[in-house]
Amino acid sequence: MQKVKQVKKSRRVEEVNLTPIYILLITFFVLYIIFQSNAILSFLFGAGLIILIILAIIFEFAISFKESGFKKNAFEIIIALAIVIIFWIILRILLNNSVPIDVVPSCSMLPNLHRGDLIVVQGVDKSNIFAPIINISNNEFNTLMQNINNESLVCVSYIQNQNHATITQFYQANESIGLMKESTSTIVPSNYQDNNPIKYSCGIANVLLSNGTVKKEAYTNAITINNVTIKGDRNNSIVVYKTVPQDLFYKYGDTYIVHRAYAILNASGTYYVLTKGDNNPGLDIQYDNMPPSLNYVEGKVIFGIPYLGYLKLAMSSSFIEPAGCNETLQDE
Repeated sequence: MQKVKQVKKSRRVEEVNLTPIYILLITFFVLYIIFQSNAILSFLFGAGLIILIILAIIFEFAISFKESGFKKNAFEIIIALAIVIIFWIILRILLNNSVPIDVVPSCSMLPNLHRGDLIVVQGVDKSNIFAPIINISNNEFNTLMQNINNESLVCVSYIQNQNHATITQFYQANESIGLMKESTSTIVPSNYQDNNPIKYSCGIANVLLSNGTVKKEAYTNAITINNVTIKGDRNNSIVVYKTVPQDLFYKYGDTYIVHRAYAILNASGTYYVLTKGDNNPGLDIQYDNMPPSLNYVEGKVIFGIPYLGYLKLAMSSSFIEPAGCNETLQDE
């Protein structure tokens, strides 16, 4: 009788209560999201979240193997992995996309998509991306690509002081609106775009700051190609596309972008997408990024699920919230 009691006692000693780890895990996950704007705290909570996930997995496996044995648990793991793989294959087939689930990595699609949203992505062709299609010749498109630096023009507000222009972030009533060449930070004359395949028009948009105040900012309110003028439409499809080494976004470490299709260029049967983040003042091409062909468009967003994508961001060490998350472009 005494021996049985000792066995039971030893088993109780060996039991591990994982509840505190899971409580900490959930707490760190919430704090990681809350303190995204604080570089130090977001790093600490994000790194802590990764450590807690690893610890939880190790303890769960250790307890499971001890209670049920290696063979049974190995079999259960294989079954679980098989279910995940089958589910992933079914999603790929149904959505016609090799990457049917992704994550929004930045705040460039506010207020429609938020950083950390888990997104479901459907495969695309020219027929199921909703955006205006503009026909251009191969010569026109080649001219565009060969002189891509000439398209690096962004709308800004500025104060002209004799021969010098002072660029301002937010528009004031006494300021002018115009196009600035990104590489030289100089305001270009009105005829600068005459030979450009894509021409940009500037306007003023309201910007809501995180403290509740509203400012005004210069932004691209229309483009003109072959005498066809297009304004931004937030009913257009949101697409996910891969960047290339020449892109400014790629150099910043963004291997894929989640932005809205502004227009589609039909270059003699080959299609390219002009994209823009809803929360960005200009199109991607205006910031030294090549317009992706359909081969580089991974799909279009069907819907998003808030917060779930933060797990992937943490696991990929994307701890710090990027610039632009404290302001939201209100209207176009």
